[in-house]
Amino acid sequence: MAATARTPGTPNPLDRLGAYVLPGRVADPRAAVGQATTAEHLGLGTIWISERYGTKDLGVLGGAIAQATSHAKIASGISHFAFRHPLALASMAMTMQSLSGERFMFGVGRSTAPMWKAVGLPAMTNQVLVDFAEMFRTLCKGGKVRYDGPAGKFPSLRLGDLPDVAPPPILLAGIGPKTLDLAGTHFDGTILHPMLTTEAVSRAATRVRAAAEAAGRDPESVKVYATVVTAPDLTAAQEAAVVGGRAVTYYQIPEFGELLAGVNGFDPAELTKLRAHPMLEGLRGAADTAFTKDQLAEVAASLPRHWLEDGTATGSAATCARRLQEYLDAGADELVIHGAVPDLLGPTLQHFVDR
Repeated sequence: MAATARTPGTPNPLDRLGAYVLPGRVADPRAAVGQATTAEHLGLGTIWISERYGTKDLGVLGGAIAQATSHAKIASGISHFAFRHPLALASMAMTMQSLSGERFMFGVGRSTAPMWKAVGLPAMTNQVLVDFAEMFRTLCKGGKVRYDGPAGKFPSLRLGDLPDVAPPPILLAGIGPKTLDLAGTHFDGTILHPMLTTEAVSRAATRVRAAAEAAGRDPESVKVYATVVTAPDLTAAQEAAVVGGRAVTYYQIPEFGELLAGVNGFDPAELTKLRAHPMLEGLRGAADTAFTKDQLAEVAASLPRHWLEDGTATGSAATCARRLQEYLDAGADELVIHGAVPDLLGPTLQHFVDR
């Protein structure tokens, strides 16, 4: 493991890079703490938590990581507003801010209408997202919330005890133009979806900053986090599992796959071949909840090869480092490395620093 250890107080080129702990499905969350300490030791600026209910609870993992690290930011990428009562969510966020020394960033997403229907909660419309964000900010600042609207009915909410820390930034996951506009107008940043090309990232960053400026905000204050599936120095089979597994999971979802393809300028007609694969027949929900990455690698062969290559960083560590720089040059403020645990990123990060 190549170390690019960070000296507090000195400029660190890796501040603009972060990585997920526990990427994908896991049965045992305990490895998250070791992966987080490795990420910080390597010099990564942010440790990202992809919340999955059952083994990757944001509050539990974030609290553990906050005590095992000292300076890397800790971010959710992503959680959701409605799964926790607004009071419980604000309480968790402010406790996390206090425990971590104000290192927490709260990333939330819209998800899809079928998911909200399945769990019996209202869909995340633009207005619901904005209303939840405003309630969250008000509670985190010690204010009282009285609300009756599309996000629910909350007669009287206030945190009983408030730590002396600033509220965390709220980042909105985005891919489509309306959500990107919403991020620029009402949120502190956006988390771009994995598998975007550099051209798509450039267009998204431009749109977010234009929306911020139109709303009278400083466009540079709204941060753009591009998520890049990264697979350095892997065998062909390993790379197919990491990259192919992610691609199938995203592209097989009806409507969402078309949206992702369209944003990248790809022909959505290619999705017919993917969804006709026998393994996906009758599948409801995301593919990675039903199959392993290795199983999905076979399905990924149904997608055009350039779809997998143009929206990821693959190949040697040096090639991946150059590719990450291309995403930053495209307009991202920071990158979220996805698919490779921090333990495997040392050589790539060293090439990134030495470039």
